[in-house]
Amino acid sequence: MLKLYNTLTRRLEEFKPLGEEVKIYTCGPTVYNFPHIGNYAAYTYWDLLVRTLKADGYKIKRVLNLTDVGHLTSDGDEGEDKLEKGAAREGKSVYEIADFYINIYLDNYAKMEFLPADVLARATDYIESDMQAVDKMTAAGYTYKTKDGVYFDTSKFIKYADFARLDLAGLQAGARVGFNAEKRNVSDFAVWKFIQPGEKHAMRWEYLGRPGYPGWHLECSTIIHETLGEPIDIHTGGVDHIPVHHTNEIAQTYAMTGKALARYWLHCDFITVDGQKISKSLGNTYTLEDLADKGFSAMDYKMWLLSGHYQGTRNFTFDSLDAAKNRRNNWRRRIALCYQIPEKRQNSDKSLHFAEILAAANNNLNSAEAFALIDNLDLNLADWQKIDELFGLRLIADTPDISEEQYALISERDVARVAKDYAKSDELRDKLLTQGIAVKDTPSGGVWEYC
Repeated sequence: MLKLYNTLTRRLEEFKPLGEEVKIYTCGPTVYNFPHIGNYAAYTYWDLLVRTLKADGYKIKRVLNLTDVGHLTSDGDEGEDKLEKGAAREGKSVYEIADFYINIYLDNYAKMEFLPADVLARATDYIESDMQAVDKMTAAGYTYKTKDGVYFDTSKFIKYADFARLDLAGLQAGARVGFNAEKRNVSDFAVWKFIQPGEKHAMRWEYLGRPGYPGWHLECSTIIHETLGEPIDIHTGGVDHIPVHHTNEIAQTYAMTGKALARYWLHCDFITVDGQKISKSLGNTYTLEDLADKGFSAMDYKMWLLSGHYQGTRNFTFDSLDAAKNRRNNWRRRIALCYQIPEKRQNSDKSLHFAEILAAANNNLNSAEAFALIDNLDLNLADWQKIDELFGLRLIADTPDISEEQYALISERDVARVAKDYAKSDELRDKLLTQGIAVKDTPSGGVWEYC
């Protein structure tokens, strides 16, 4: 039974879904630029969440959104729209930018062996629902209008500060010069933005008699309402979402529906690179393609991520990535050995130790603990197959058994070595090497592994 860390109560509880399906929502990417390795940390951890729940026998309905509209560069409803920024950078339309980077994201999503979401929701498909949501919040008395948009009045939602333990009085006192004078409270946020005269914004919809677009916090509440219904079981995201984005989602959803948004919230911490924040100016925004150019696969990187805990701050270095690659290769060598040991190959549907490994994953997704068990347990082929299903590391797919013909070559080589026909033995060894198979000699004969 999965235990989850509940952000609201700061305690571990036995997880039980409300209905027959576990309803999960994951905050997805804003699709305006190439994703870097830091962007895949959260999706790796939430993929483990889904896989763990499936291993526990639960049915899952998971929704992941794609922010293809209305995401300003600041959480504070200001700055340049990210899609407009991408369009200007590349000389394309915002729609072309969104489509291009969605395809890049989904391609890399597949490379990382993430299980597909049941619903992949583009924000632009929910604009009418956004308008209806603003209507409901307004009818309930939670919004007010300014020259530049419709704002959520956070003072009307008395629990607004609870989720992130915000000091609203301190925020108000520390409001910077230039603070929007029409906002009633510094924590108020836009649920709909009006396009101002001279403002370049290609994505626009008519609402309240003016062209505009939804505030980016709104899409998650709307998509959840339309696809899952409230309350959902688990909402996932990064720690950076807690003080603004997720806090605003909670407020919006309650104003729209009178219901809580989610029962459990899981937040992962950031990764740094060589001890520094990931930043273009520092030149450390590595992509999966950059890692491949240095000889590392997406699975090596996923192995590195899962070697730590989702709530821990992780520091990426190429030395640590190399260690993760070696660890994965060692696991693959052990799989290859299982093919060659009859008692580990037979009864491949009966695992020996997977229950222990799954128990570690069920302990707040403790993949680091699970990996330590894998390093030290004597596993059979069934264990490895279930490990692959749990962590999605392509261990079996990247380590197939060799063919009968290749086993015959190894046997022929064993015969040659017994006969001290070393020339023949070396010839057969070299032939296997050309097929990517290295043979090591043991007292009981040749043992193969991939090279």
